[in-house]
Amino acid sequence: MNKVYVIAEAGVNHNGDLKLAHELVDAAADAGADAVKFQTFVPELLASSLAEKAAYQQRNQPDKDNQLEMLQKLALDFEHHHELFDHCQRREIDFLSSPFDKHSASFLIDKMELPQIKLGSGELTNGPLIWQLALSGRKLILSTGMATLDEIREALGLICHAITHPGEQPQTNDFSACFDARLLKNHVSLLHCTTEYPCPVDSVNLLAMNTLAETFGLTCGYSDHTQGINVSLAAVARGAVIIEKHFTLDRSLPGPDHLASLEPEELKLLVEGIRQIELALGSKDKQPVASERNNAAIARKSIIALQAISKGQGYNSDNIGCKRPGKGISPMRYWSLLDKTSQRDYDKDEIIE
Repeated sequence: MNKVYVIAEAGVNHNGDLKLAHELVDAAADAGADAVKFQTFVPELLASSLAEKAAYQQRNQPDKDNQLEMLQKLALDFEHHHELFDHCQRREIDFLSSPFDKHSASFLIDKMELPQIKLGSGELTNGPLIWQLALSGRKLILSTGMATLDEIREALGLICHAITHPGEQPQTNDFSACFDARLLKNHVSLLHCTTEYPCPVDSVNLLAMNTLAETFGLTCGYSDHTQGINVSLAAVARGAVIIEKHFTLDRSLPGPDHLASLEPEELKLLVEGIRQIELALGSKDKQPVASERNNAAIARKSIIALQAISKGQGYNSDNIGCKRPGKGISPMRYWSLLDKTSQRDYDKDEIIE
């Protein structure tokens, strides 16, 4: 059985409050998630003073702040990362974070020494950041919201270029030509995603997750921005190996992402549902399983005597038929018995041998 890696996306739902961030770690661990993920960024390196908030950010947090001012209130201090990492170790849950600038990426790689980095959808076309992460040798999880297949191929090609030419400065060219799935097989995973918060269900296009797997030959999952848990569960049923889902302690808290997030009890239901689906998916083999074998004799039928039959009497449609239990000759052999002769006497309802 393949275990789905469940990432509880705390993101910036701590609102810059370390105590709240610790409580998010506890909620993710209590829900049974495999990892809790934060976001690491220097606001001034992430957004300019002229960058406006996205429509969903304005809708979910209707104030006069521009994007930079909003981010300054949501940033998690670098030194706090170490405290949260230690807390995650105590709670036996993986610590993950997404960098949004070169300085933050260096911190996660060199100071935090994280073995795995998650890159958000907005960074899929950030060539220098992708190059830096690729050179680090860390395992990468790439979200693909807003992206075309060509853009995804180019990002993956840039990673391949870094692997094969680590000492060579990349030139502006078609990195997609460098793509080689064999180089990335155990190194990169892709997440299908729709970058809207919350995402309308009719904008999910969940089948595109399978398109990613078929096109690039990499493990794929789903980063879910819809409300509720149904779409994430559907993604697991369709073969997702990673599920990422935003969560919060309280959806009514101020902030851009709370409204599209699960609350703790919902996150727990999501994880429980995923584990049930893992068990239900089972094996591709179509064979009777142990729990149903004993029911075959009860549920299936045998060829039986519809009336008393004497030895030497011929079988016909009037004196043999099909009834439970299924301990005798299969009804699939019914026609082969017609016009044959009984080898002994049978009482009514007795199984034909």
